[in-house]
Amino acid sequence: MTYKSHEPKAQKFELTRDRLLDEAENLFAQRGYYAVSVREITSAAAVNLAAVNYHFGNKQNLYLEVFRSRWMPRASQIQQSFRQSLKHNGNPTPDLVIQSFARAFLEGPMSAEERTRHLKLISGELAQPTEAFELVVEQVFRPLFGNLLQDMRKVMPDAIDEKQMVLNIFSILSMVLYFNFARPLIAQFVGGRDIDDLETRLVDHIVKFSLYGIDRGEKEDSI
Repeated sequence: MTYKSHEPKAQKFELTRDRLLDEAENLFAQRGYYAVSVREITSAAAVNLAAVNYHFGNKQNLYLEVFRSRWMPRASQIQQSFRQSLKHNGNPTPDLVIQSFARAFLEGPMSAEERTRHLKLISGELAQPTEAFELVVEQVFRPLFGNLLQDMRKVMPDAIDEKQMVLNIFSILSMVLYFNFARPLIAQFVGGRDIDDLETRLVDHIVKFSLYGIDRGEKEDSI
């Protein structure tokens, strides 16, 4: 009986907190951490100015929570999609590893709006790093990069030295991230706004371009 009497208050607490996170994520994605004020966030969420302090302590904590509860779970879904694809293929080859990785980002389980927010948030951190940058590097990018490096070693056991393989992986990651972010622009040059196989064409291009670059690099190093 006591629990039920507090349930509406608990629900209101969570709804207010979620609204703040949603509006903060949207504003931070659009304009970056430094350009957004607490007043703008609370106004967009239709709550009083003290709500940020009550739920998060301050603006910085709210920003970090956006990454912890919004950005990082989406990143985890992308990684799970990548791992599941590799597992499904059984004995992957270099092209299947790159293809699975690219598809996880370009065709992954995110809506268009989520993808836009996701990419804009990390783009803001790359341009002007905050405390969230270290959080993302240690908990998302370092494990992701380590797994991808391990996968590429397995399918290319006779590949070039470690440092070059690291640069190759960064080249693949750079293409995936950029093509994901710039797909509206790319669409204008490869078929227009209504092209229905853009993601497939981008994935195929990333695979071919990456394999060609790795192969050429190995040949030049052997000369």
